[in-house]
Amino acid sequence: MRAGRGKLCAIVETELPAVSGERILRLQCHFGKDTLTLAQRGARVVGLDFSPAAIVAARELTEQLGQGEQACFVQADLYDAPGVIGEPGAFDLVYVTWGALCWLPDIRRWAQIVAHFLKPGGSLYLAEGHPAAMVFDDAAPQPDGTPGFLVPYFHSEPLILDATNDYADRTAQLTNSRTYEWIHPMGSVVTALIEAGFRLD
Repeated sequence: MRAGRGKLCAIVETELPAVSGERILRLQCHFGKDTLTLAQRGARVVGLDFSPAAIVAARELTEQLGQGEQACFVQADLYDAPGVIGEPGAFDLVYVTWGALCWLPDIRRWAQIVAHFLKPGGSLYLAEGHPAAMVFDDAAPQPDGTPGFLVPYFHSEPLILDATNDYADRTAQLTNSRTYEWIHPMGSVVTALIEAGFRLD
């Protein structure tokens, strides 16, 4: 990225069309790596995340890379995005990837927000782990070594999890270790998008 062209993950690199000249909304952007990579490819990108620390880091990285004219960052809860960004129907593409949906309690409202921001004919690019993966528990294997089971696929209540270490830094010890996550079955995601006005090709 610092050399002038960041990389997206291999799956996204294969699937995502050219974005030069596109206006993109990157929801749940974390510290802005993908947002700034899209900006380096000629898109004008708005990144949104609820974490103040992540947005500070994203803005610092934007300045270091000289991408201030192509990318900006907004700190807000996803469900507050329509009021905070205030640009309905302004984006060619909404971009959401990897580990985003499990943090959202209301998948229908998410789909409505995505639709709210898209121009007529605009698209959602969603790359996400299959929700069936949340059914399994690698930390509690069965006697034959296969993963154990955590919850049923159609579990609708939040999963309340406590983990004191961090996925990015296994040596870190977290003080605030409790998370709340939701399983959104594939059918729920697709139905929410269709109900919000999307056409699936």
